[in-house]
Amino acid sequence: MSKNNYSIDAELVIDYQSGNDLALAQLVKRWHKIFCNKAYWIVKDKQVAKDIAQDTWKTIIEKISGLKDPKTFASWSLRIVCNKSFDWVKSQNKTKDRLKTYAHGEETENNDLEDEREALRKDVLSAITKLPINQQMVIRLFYSESYSLKQISNALDVSEGTVKSRLYHAREKLKDILKHRTYEK
Repeated sequence: MSKNNYSIDAELVIDYQSGNDLALAQLVKRWHKIFCNKAYWIVKDKQVAKDIAQDTWKTIIEKISGLKDPKTFASWSLRIVCNKSFDWVKSQNKTKDRLKTYAHGEETENNDLEDEREALRKDVLSAITKLPINQQMVIRLFYSESYSLKQISNALDVSEGTVKSRLYHAREKLKDILKHRTYEK
């Protein structure tokens, strides 16, 4: 996003903080689709993504008066979307884990190369869900979304060093988790 867009957002935030409700309508018009897309990227469900975007706007309305630097609206609001999306994913994983305890039987093994690739992909995705949420976000933004370290730093409002550290620790934990899964099979 260009500096001009950050300036427009900053002006709209200041206007809304000053009591101009039309400024919020303009922010919604500029950002709602972006929020839906970002949430969808994480949750992979269009309806849930729309609900998360809507819930994000509720949070923004409640907390925008405390936003000290209006130029940071983009990263601040996207961080809210990401946090709400990852919270939803986390709650879904807990539900799936509970349902698995009621399920019976194991999947049969296939030697087909495609089945092995799919199994590996599922293992990696499952392993990612076992990481702390801050490491999950960094892994997903870096590898799936191809964000740079600086972009991740801005989106999560942490230093680049923290992003590098989270990425390193997430990789190490994934190696360990996947290594143990290999021994269990």
